[in-house]
Amino acid sequence: MSTSRQIHLVRRPKGTPEPADFAVVEVETPDAGEGEVQVAGVLMSVDPYMRPRLDADQALGEPLLGGGIGRIVQSRNPKFVEGDLVRHGAGFRERFVSDGRGLAVLRPDPDLPLTVHLHALGGTGLTAYGGLLQVGALADGEQVFVSTAGGAVGSTAAQIAKLKGCYVVGSTGSDEKARWLRDDVRLDAVINYKQEPIGEALARATPKGIDVYFENVGGAHLDAALPRMNVRGRIPVCGMISVYNGGGEPVRGLFNLIYRRVRMEGFVASDFTHLNAAFQSDMTGWLKSGQVKYQETVLDGFERAPEGLIGLFEGRNTGKMLIRLTDDGGDAL
Repeated sequence: MSTSRQIHLVRRPKGTPEPADFAVVEVETPDAGEGEVQVAGVLMSVDPYMRPRLDADQALGEPLLGGGIGRIVQSRNPKFVEGDLVRHGAGFRERFVSDGRGLAVLRPDPDLPLTVHLHALGGTGLTAYGGLLQVGALADGEQVFVSTAGGAVGSTAAQIAKLKGCYVVGSTGSDEKARWLRDDVRLDAVINYKQEPIGEALARATPKGIDVYFENVGGAHLDAALPRMNVRGRIPVCGMISVYNGGGEPVRGLFNLIYRRVRMEGFVASDFTHLNAAFQSDMTGWLKSGQVKYQETVLDGFERAPEGLIGLFEGRNTGKMLIRLTDDGGDAL
C-alpha cells in the first residue's frame, strides 16, 4: 500500500473552469493483486472534449476522466511486464491498479519523442486522419478549411490535407500561431480571427469555395463557412469549442446545407479503430520525414493538470497540451 494523488472535480464549472472547481486529493493506492498491475503515470493528455463532460458525465469527487501513458511498476498479470509503457484511459491519477482491461502496451518508436504518442501518433492524430479522410471523404486537390488550425487536431488535419495536394485555409487566434501555420506548415492562407472578421476573411481566402470544412469551433466560424460550401461539400464535426463554456455566437446559415446538399457529420476517435494500422504507418512516415510538424505545451507536475485544462480555453497552449508527471514514472522520458 502506498499513497498517490488524484485530480477531482469538486464543483461544476460555470463558464470557463476555475482552479476552485478542482482539488488535488491524496489517496491510498493498493499493491497489485492476483491478475492485476499497478501503473505509475508518465504523461497525461489534456483535451477540449473534457470540458463538456464536466457538466454532467464527470462525477464529483472522482478522478477527472482522461487518458495518458503510464509505466507498469508492479505486475501480477502475465500480459504485462514490469517496465512496460501502456496507454490508458484511467483518468487523472498518479498511480492506479488495473486488471489490464483498458490498457494497451506501447512500443514507442526510438526515433520519435514519447510525447507524440499522445497527439500526432495518438488519438489526436487518428481523429484528424479519420475525420478528414473517412467522414470528410477528402479527395486529392480539393478546397479545405480547418478551424483552430493551430491546435493539435487542427494542425494535423490541415497538414494531411496539404499532403493530399489540397488548397488549405486555416484559422487561428494569435499572430504567433498564424506565423507558424504560414511559415512552417505552409498553409495556402491563414486567418487570425481575432484580428479580422472571420466571414469577410474566409470569403477572400476561398475564391473557389470549400469542399471540406474540418469543424472545431462552431458559432461564427460555422456561420462563415456555410455560405462558402460547394455543392456536395462535407463538414466533419470534430468539436465546437466556442460553446463548451456556455454562450457562443448563433448560427444562422444552416439552410445552406439544403440547397448546397452539404453533409455535416460528427465523429469521435473510437470510430476509426479499423483505420489504426494504416494511420500508424502513414503518420510514422510523415513525422520521420518532417512532412507533418507539431507543437506541444508540456507542463511539469501532476498538480498542474487543472491549470492545463483551464489554459486550453484561455489560449495558453501551443499545440497539444500535456502534463508530465514527476513521480517514479517520470524517468520514462
